[in-house]
Amino acid sequence: MSITPTKDSKRSSNDDLPLDEVDGEVGHAVKITTHDEVFGDIKEDGPNYRNVGWLGAVVLLLKSQIGLGVLSLPFALMTLGIVPGILCLVAIAAIMTWSGYCVGVFKLKHREVYSVVDVGEIMFGKIGREVFAAIYCIFMIFVVGSAVVGASIGLNAVSVHGTCTAVFVAVSAVVGFLLASIRTLGNISWLGWVGLFSIVSAILTVTIAVGVQDRPALAPTTGEWDKDFHVIGHPTFLQASSALSSLILAYAGVPTYFSIAAEMRDPRLFNRAMFISNAIITSIYIAIGTVVYYYCGQYVASPALGSAGALMKRICYGLALPGLYVTVTIYLHLPAKYIFLRLMKGSRHLTSNSPIHWAVWLSCVGTCTIIAYIIASAIPVFSSLVGLIGALFGTFFCIMLMGGMWLFDNKSRRHTDTSFGYRALFFINVFLVVLAAYLMISGTWGAVQDIIDSYNADGGQSAWSCKDNSNSV
Repeated sequence: MSITPTKDSKRSSNDDLPLDEVDGEVGHAVKITTHDEVFGDIKEDGPNYRNVGWLGAVVLLLKSQIGLGVLSLPFALMTLGIVPGILCLVAIAAIMTWSGYCVGVFKLKHREVYSVVDVGEIMFGKIGREVFAAIYCIFMIFVVGSAVVGASIGLNAVSVHGTCTAVFVAVSAVVGFLLASIRTLGNISWLGWVGLFSIVSAILTVTIAVGVQDRPALAPTTGEWDKDFHVIGHPTFLQASSALSSLILAYAGVPTYFSIAAEMRDPRLFNRAMFISNAIITSIYIAIGTVVYYYCGQYVASPALGSAGALMKRICYGLALPGLYVTVTIYLHLPAKYIFLRLMKGSRHLTSNSPIHWAVWLSCVGTCTIIAYIIASAIPVFSSLVGLIGALFGTFFCIMLMGGMWLFDNKSRRHTDTSFGYRALFFINVFLVVLAAYLMISGTWGAVQDIIDSYNADGGQSAWSCKDNSNSV
């Protein structure tokens, strides 16, 4: 069981600690202030991995969601139509809130869980651990790749394509590496405030800007123009699937919830933080997506910050850049932290400040950064990359796995609990598993087709391109 450190425990715990618990300094005992099922003994002279309060958790949860998804929402609403789009958004929000609740409950029942990889091991043994580890790391690094693309778009917009886009992608990856090298989420939580203020300021600015302008930036500059606003859209099957995948990615921070809960001082408060963050996120998504699409119609840009003209695009991306880099930071930090914990588990260097600790940690962050850079360079189309991530990984980790977790933890009740409540929850979670499988197949198909179409289009984006990607839609 986890022991939350108190003022008294910090003064009195481990007064008789043996001298071999020293990190190499004979005669100087290191006091252990907390024992944790994930991090082991947390020492006074090492990093405190359990230092996130519930308010800090709200900020981290908000920033894990608001960053990429909100920038593609208006484009998704344009594809689906405003009414089906909002209904799908609310339905996905409800599903993701249930998934978040399942995370909080599962974490309290299985205190040793740090990430979805540990869930895989609990549910499916060692094979499950290895499969989940690969999928989890790939998913998180793909999100980093899309955030790096978003940051490169921002640099292109602010500088008016001051240099080759490939350079901006590399610069964004380096900045992400430097920020993600901060070792604990407690120390990153202040960046969450910065990122949250940054991205919300940017999307509010573009929302106000499109509302006061005569016409969207992408509409014809002179003459009549047709907004082509659809209450109900008429997308093809693949277009609708890709749009749904973008909506799923808007809530695809759910796999990060385990790590945030694991670094909270009191994980019992996680669900409080999660409910608050999801209510805020859904309100922002509905307001921003609806207003931007209403005023821009078919001329909405993706990312949405380019919808209000050249000058406003520069201003909005200038505001958004810190938030985009915080998204890179959080999603780069978490897979690197998982790999680091896996490599250093059981070692005294895990919670120390030794050279070995730093060398392994920086190597983990560096490796994840390089892979994310390759992904960002190879698939530089923002909307398509967002759709691919949402379909291929978001459906699995945010819907299918969470439904499976509930079924796993409640399997002993299957033949004994005949109550309506249990049976209803059982069928709901089975339905979520099946729904996630369908959305994964259809959404991935649609996103891959979008990427192929972009490569084949005249003037489309290509791998390691120098073309200005801030003008793409």
